Amino acid sequence: MRDNGVVNVGPEPLTFDDVIRVARHGAPVQLTDDAIAAIAAARQRVDELAESPTPAYGISTGFGALATRHIDPALRAQLQRSLVRSHAAGSGPEVETEVVRALMLLRLHTLATGHTGIRPTTAKTLAALLSAGITPIVHEYGSLGCSGDLAPLAHVALTLMGEGVVRDASGALQPAAEALKQARIDPVELAAKEGLALINGTDGMLGMLILAIDDLTRLVRTADVSASMSVEGLLGTDRVFAPELQALRPHPGQALSAANMTRILRDSGVMASHRDPEACTRVQDAYSLRCAPQVAGAARDTIAHAATVAGWELASAVDNPAVLADGRVESNGNFHGAPIAYVLDFLAVVAADLASMSERRTDRFLDVARNHGLPAFLAHDPGVDSGHMIAQYTQAAIVSELKRLAVPASVDSIPSSAMQEDHVSMGWSAARKLRRSVDGLTRVLAVEVLTAARALDLRAPLTPAPATAAVVRALRETVPAPGPDRFLAPEIDSAVRLVAEGGVVAAVESVTGPLA
Repeated sequence: MRDNGVVNVGPEPLTFDDVIRVARHGAPVQLTDDAIAAIAAARQRVDELAESPTPAYGISTGFGALATRHIDPALRAQLQRSLVRSHAAGSGPEVETEVVRALMLLRLHTLATGHTGIRPTTAKTLAALLSAGITPIVHEYGSLGCSGDLAPLAHVALTLMGEGVVRDASGALQPAAEALKQARIDPVELAAKEGLALINGTDGMLGMLILAIDDLTRLVRTADVSASMSVEGLLGTDRVFAPELQALRPHPGQALSAANMTRILRDSGVMASHRDPEACTRVQDAYSLRCAPQVAGAARDTIAHAATVAGWELASAVDNPAVLADGRVESNGNFHGAPIAYVLDFLAVVAADLASMSERRTDRFLDVARNHGLPAFLAHDPGVDSGHMIAQYTQAAIVSELKRLAVPASVDSIPSSAMQEDHVSMGWSAARKLRRSVDGLTRVLAVEVLTAARALDLRAPLTPAPATAAVVRALRETVPAPGPDRFLAPEIDSAVRLVAEGGVVAAVESVTGPLA
């Protein structure tokens, strides 16, 4: 759905919500008057340096390992075109539209700070592309995360020049020149410094970090819900989630997760059925049940740390060279993606571990030695029916993949540019694998929800908590109640959609109010 509310882009930092609205919901953008004034002031200084006989890096010289060559003024327009064309060297699958829109918005914001020396007309053209819903084709491979996301950003800059391929607002592939013509946007003839200003930033990896934080914030709440359903369906106890026990280890995320689970399980008939110590012979639950707040809580705290890093980067102006407030134009290393790459890798660890614990809870439902009276594999007629046996296989396959994706990319530097760029962040690669990790976690949690809902139905006539019952009802709108084996893949897909679209959390919150 397109968001028609305009996002204003000025020198001040954007918010997470600004990025989500533009990237995921198609909101148009507009440069503020302050941004245009800051851009114009910096451009005046770049024009002065361009006219000077003294070489200035990125303005009147080559780039990177070729920075020692002074470029004749007559060749500088060609220099900018050559820079963009040569750096638009991506390969592989097309990157998602939401990622490219986030990248474009974040680059626009850096331009709006007035530290890049770009011309106002060029920045306005980038804003026009976003507002028109024109999305350059960016490819999976090409960025080493230093100097920033060069190749992905170069594909965007190529579109500004009226070259390359784009998707228009309807999603159709078109030559960039044709899409710009239809939108009545004039291509840009890049001037001195503008090529570097358009491609020298961490915008792709930062955009993917913000999108992942948005997803994981929802999924960690979903993990509280799925864990609660499993504790309930496996006849576990909620006493371990009591606030006085959580206070003994005062990690903030742990307290939030435990409080969520207590609220979700409130007034459960299933829980009430075995609260009597004489009726319950178990001393304590397995770790995957008992320690759910400790793991999901640690995930919350890690997401909060990643959000802090993303906030610092949103307040940054990443370009090289940078135009300072006193008029100096200085080379720097702010384009290095290490701060973002580290937290992108950290979040992949979080996704893998949340999924690993979820899969272990699902597996307990299927084993008659551990599921406390439920049929083998939750099958209608065990032996004739296989129930959720292979749904757990699917979870296990994804969890195994997530463990591989949790291996950090940020330690895998590889030198480039004739050893000028002899240490790189691989932040783009960390971000790409994190997107796969988020998708995998979504699917693993969905299978747990699907399995736990089936188990709760099989506990009848015992009644689940009002909050978990609301999840079961939401799932039953597309997935039938337990019965003989059915084609299971569409039911898993229905559960995945419910998780991905926030339906699981929304169902619970319709009873409990907002979860932490």
